[in-house]
Amino acid sequence: MDASALGLIVVALVLAVLLLRTRPQERPVYLNTLWLFLFGIGIEAAADFFGWRGVMTVSRIVAAIAMIRLTGFFFFRLLLPAARRPLPRIVEDLAIVGIYIVYGFVQLRGLGVDVSSLVTTSAILTAVLAFAMQDTLGNVLSGLAIQLDNSVQVGDWVQLEHVSGRVIDIRWRSTLIETRNWETVVVPNSLLMKASVAILGRREGQPQQWRRILTFLVDPGVPPARVISTVEDEMRELAIPNVARTPAARCILFGFAQGNLQYQLRYFLTDLAEDDATDSMVRVHLFATLQRAGIRVAEPQHTVHAVQRDEAHAATVRRRELSRRMQALSGIGFLATLPDAERAEIAERLQYAPFARGDVITKQGNTAHWLYIVAYGDGEVLYEPPQGMPQVIGKVGPGEIFGEMALISGEARSATVVAKSDVECYRLDRASFQELIASRPEIAEEVKRVMGVRRTDLEQARAAFAVAGNGGQETEERTLISRLQRFLRLRA
Repeated sequence: MDASALGLIVVALVLAVLLLRTRPQERPVYLNTLWLFLFGIGIEAAADFFGWRGVMTVSRIVAAIAMIRLTGFFFFRLLLPAARRPLPRIVEDLAIVGIYIVYGFVQLRGLGVDVSSLVTTSAILTAVLAFAMQDTLGNVLSGLAIQLDNSVQVGDWVQLEHVSGRVIDIRWRSTLIETRNWETVVVPNSLLMKASVAILGRREGQPQQWRRILTFLVDPGVPPARVISTVEDEMRELAIPNVARTPAARCILFGFAQGNLQYQLRYFLTDLAEDDATDSMVRVHLFATLQRAGIRVAEPQHTVHAVQRDEAHAATVRRRELSRRMQALSGIGFLATLPDAERAEIAERLQYAPFARGDVITKQGNTAHWLYIVAYGDGEVLYEPPQGMPQVIGKVGPGEIFGEMALISGEARSATVVAKSDVECYRLDRASFQELIASRPEIAEEVKRVMGVRRTDLEQARAAFAVAGNGGQETEERTLISRLQRFLRLRA
């Protein structure tokens, strides 16, 4: 083995190591090519030792083909991407095949073969093969056209007539598409050129995001303006994963269906692989939002003449709901001691208010209208300083109330409450709450105690952000107590 062969071995090893370090996912391809080169070099050395000239020529060609391929990999898959000039894979294949052909002609000329006659003969043979392989050649040329004009690129999400997924490779004959069902669909390139292909989430100069449409029905008795504003306001406040902030989600009245109004909630999805999961999460928040607003998701309307049975069913549902409300009230210490009749009266005035995880239940700075009673789930109480990140100052869970501070003081909400999990609440309006504590002084004292504890937590958070002065806490507490007394119309 001469010095030139040793030099080629060193070069091949260096190229293989660089490729393996930078593109480990293609390890089998590079290793197979390197082993082919070493095999050709080894056989060539053995043939030279034993004087097998024919074997020596064949092994040299094998080693040269492997070396050409390895060099092509290094140039197209390492150097050009590093220089931010990547080329389509099909161009790499054409270039390597072209070098193979040139090398073959050089070897044939060295062996004394008339290359011009060979070209004439091969042209006739090529015409015959082209006629016999029209479909295959059509796929190859279509693949070349797709790669060169970049109409479809690796990584694009595409939708054909019966296939939707992400393009993972564009080959000579076909394009591979991975679907969300963990399927790899092989699509002939000629079909991509002939059919209409939708590239999902792509718009010139814009980030990748895809509009999703969720349809729901609402009873026509609810004004459309109220439905639209309720849904859009809630979507504007929420931060749902994979839902784009811009463009903002929109709710539109789309049509009329089976006696109801048909609405569409349209939002933009940023991760196209999470379409179903994100749709589900948006539906959860949408359903909770409509329920809190007292808007029932409608069903197709049909006329069924079973009035007595319907009334009996409605009465059963009402009794069941009243029992749930009574159970929620009995879990609150200062309400559990009330007679059943008084608790039943309060239960009649409660409104059911569900919240999905991440929903804002009350917002700091908003006007207070409700007292909240937690029946299920957990929420976090956040203080939002004028500058800086919100700080968790407390938690609320089943059997607890919140919202009483702003309801009594008449000020804006002093903290934000966010649903940490799915939460079910009951809301009591201001007038009903006022009647309750005005008729029960002992309840007023308990509320005053709860307010004092929460006021302390709030003041500690404010002090941490240097919002309140050192001497302002005691004054504010006295002001709050005096407002409570005026609100209750009681005397200290």
